[in-house]
Amino acid sequence: MIQPERVRRILKGLDRLWPDAHCSLDHENPLQLLVATILSAQCTDERVNRVTPELFRRFRAAADYARVPIEELMERIRSTGFFRNKSKSIQGMARLLVERHGGEVPRVMEALLELPGVARKTANVVMGTAFGEASGVVVDTHVFRVSRRLGLTRQKTPEKVERDLMKLLPKDRWIQFSHQVIQHGRNICLARSPRCEACAVLRDCDRKGVRTPGGP
Repeated sequence: MIQPERVRRILKGLDRLWPDAHCSLDHENPLQLLVATILSAQCTDERVNRVTPELFRRFRAAADYARVPIEELMERIRSTGFFRNKSKSIQGMARLLVERHGGEVPRVMEALLELPGVARKTANVVMGTAFGEASGVVVDTHVFRVSRRLGLTRQKTPEKVERDLMKLLPKDRWIQFSHQVIQHGRNICLARSPRCEACAVLRDCDRKGVRTPGGP
């Protein structure tokens, strides 16, 4: 059983380190965020942010993505990797938005999950960042790794990790926790060589599977 005081210390430590953490995908509206999040699969946010300015200038509405020749869309997002599947997902998503939602991104989890290319992580990103609604906890590779190292969960799938985190964390922290832990994973709790000396939550870290100087 994880003690509530331990969770509070972890949250305070993350607040000290990352008080202004936010989504690192550049966007101006829910549609842009949805497209950027689909593009971010198996790709860095930095790369996505280099591709999207021109993409967003060219395609301003869901209808634009729905009717563009798929070959053109593929070429415009090629550098993000897996561009064929991503293009099909984006175009399928856009067509469903036009057909069922008047071209607008729905702010209902169930409706988001019906869109091509949208799994729970993507839906949580849109719900939390675009609409400010805590429908769940975004579990990307950083949140998955850091949460397990901190001993907040022992689960081995993102879905089960999310369920554990939703039970442990106050609901009003679900959105910010993900932003903070993503920053923590990118800058301090690195996958191969974590910078434990700079970590404000080391006291409460189980350091599972991590070899650090003077430690297991």
